[in-house]
Amino acid sequence: MRLTAFTDIALRIVMRLAVARPDDLLTTRDVAGMLAVPYTHAAKAVARLGELGVVEARRGRGGGMQLTEAGRATTVGALVRALEGAGDVVGCEDDPPCPLRAACRLRSALRQAQEAFYASLDGITVASLVDEPTGPVLLSLTPRDRDRHTGNII
Repeated sequence: MRLTAFTDIALRIVMRLAVARPDDLLTTRDVAGMLAVPYTHAAKAVARLGELGVVEARRGRGGGMQLTEAGRATTVGALVRALEGAGDVVGCEDDPPCPLRAACRLRSALRQAQEAFYASLDGITVASLVDEPTGPVLLSLTPRDRDRHTGNII
């Protein structure tokens, strides 16, 4: 199973915010630069994390974002479930639908495997993701400069 790029970016953002000091508000642009992801992708992830109550974002001068206490305590399994959605691993009902779906045992086996994957992440909290050696690496990241016109890293 492979996570979507959206979930990957959201998890990286959460990890970076988990090591920030309580008074350290980071902007979406700064976090995008630190994590080497496009700003637009980071902005969508931050918006979803805000909807989930994991991140608190404030707009305007002096604004930025922080991880909430609920976000710090949430499990990676719960977060990945919320970000990935409830979809199946395979597209049995895609267009056209799979002709084997009425008598297929693969779909339920894959659903069980998917749940086992999530369950293995249920014992890991966001806060625990930033223990040594990850935390110091996250703190060492600095925003990369981007060309204002092209968005490319300089």
